[in-house]
Amino acid sequence: MRYETAVDFEAIQAIDMHVHLEVDSCGHKSMPQEFFDASAAYFKASERTPSVDTIAQLYRENNMAAVLFTIDARTQLNHMPNSIDDLVAGAAKHNDVLIPFGSVDPRTGAEAITEAKRQAQELGVWGFKFHPSVQGFDPSDEQYYPLWAALEELGLPCVFHTGQNGMGAGLPGGAGIKLRYSNPLLLDDIAADFPHLTIIMAHPSVPWQEEANSIATHKANVYIDLSGWSPRYFPESLVRLSNNVLSNKVLFGTDFPLITPQKWLKAFAELPIKEDVVPKVMKTNALKVLGVQA
Repeated sequence: MRYETAVDFEAIQAIDMHVHLEVDSCGHKSMPQEFFDASAAYFKASERTPSVDTIAQLYRENNMAAVLFTIDARTQLNHMPNSIDDLVAGAAKHNDVLIPFGSVDPRTGAEAITEAKRQAQELGVWGFKFHPSVQGFDPSDEQYYPLWAALEELGLPCVFHTGQNGMGAGLPGGAGIKLRYSNPLLLDDIAADFPHLTIIMAHPSVPWQEEANSIATHKANVYIDLSGWSPRYFPESLVRLSNNVLSNKVLFGTDFPLITPQKWLKAFAELPIKEDVVPKVMKTNALKVLGVQA
């Protein structure tokens, strides 16, 4: 079962593939407060934990849809995530603009597989979000292969954080977050061994952008979302390849609430992106990834 959406995919101008809901209706946040404070300072974000209603209104006003998710990092952070059930219920109230993704903690083993199936089959999430650095795991480790096999069987796309981390930035030891888990090369193993699992590498993968470019070029099942950085700071190689070999592989994403759609779009308009590529980035490629169009 897939969550029933009322999004008018023909009418909207864009699909933001990377939007965080960091607090549920009971006020419980996805991670300890120090991580919110550090990332807010890193991104110079004004409102770090907007409600689902606030998020929906923003995207409705901008004639966009948004893929909405949180991160389950209960083992690494010793902190329960905000409720996925609550996230899906909130998205259902605004199903004209919000598309929910789920999240499980891979370090919980068989429990993660059971929960992923529940979120997909009972809640109807459209995909899953993982953050290897925040969740503290190497996604290429074969102990997690049963989870990737289950997700491949479910046929839902998976977003993996890659590259630099705003989470823990500036804190002693980066609050224990290890950057190497976000090297996109770790996802190449998964993409090769699970060819029918759609993988979205989130963000320009600095300092491993060339690796990300290569993987997305080589693997038909791998995409890149352009969230987490102002487009004015995109690596030159990413911009250049987005105009040719990666034109069908790059996806609009902001990382809201850390970056607003307005800020992202203003900077993106300044890039030398070909006119015929822009609609692909903003919507067409996402429709394929989400299974709306073949």
